Amino acid sequence: MAVQGVRDVPETSAAVDFSAVDAMPANTVVLVVPSWVDEVAATFEGSFEREDGRMALAVALSRHNVERGGGPFGAAVFLGSELVAAGVNLVLDSGLTIAHAEIVAMMRAQRALIESPRTRAGAYSLVASTEPCCQCFGALVWSGIQRLVCGANTGDAEAIGFDEGPKPEAWVRSLEARGITVTQGVRREEACAVLGEYVRRGGVIYGREATTRSRT
Repeated sequence: MAVQGVRDVPETSAAVDFSAVDAMPANTVVLVVPSWVDEVAATFEGSFEREDGRMALAVALSRHNVERGGGPFGAAVFLGSELVAAGVNLVLDSGLTIAHAEIVAMMRAQRALIESPRTRAGAYSLVASTEPCCQCFGALVWSGIQRLVCGANTGDAEAIGFDEGPKPEAWVRSLEARGITVTQGVRREEACAVLGEYVRRGGVIYGREATTRSRT
């Protein structure tokens, strides 16, 4: 089940040290989120009062990840305008195909809420630099997320070679039928620019086809 190209990241990557992780028993699964993710979120100068500002963070995370040799995707979970957790695509660093930015952000948010429950009312939103693939679409359904905000679209990701999987054609309608509202195209141009930068840097295109080159 290995993904071609995983851990085979550029020399400029700030990949995590796997020595301690690799020494753990086989019945232990660890996903290490680099410290810079929270540093970027903590020092972000924009406002989170509006969706546009929240998307600016998701895109910034995706850009920083590309600069460090990771995949071109970033995401964050918010409770209203409060940032709960941030995530980036960690597939290349971790070797785990499930480690997409949206799933990392949702997992971190769920852990944060276990450790520090929020008492105020409000809707939880997932802000993603690119629309979810079939895997992240499925994870959304039972996540407790009530609003999804997307930047680049599925076609934008597929245009550079990513296989987004068998997501329902009417996926937006499917989520909205479950009470999850969807907003598309927020800061799409900026999110697409990150996808383009990933291609220019020779980023690994991984997935079902396990290709190692971008389709341009």
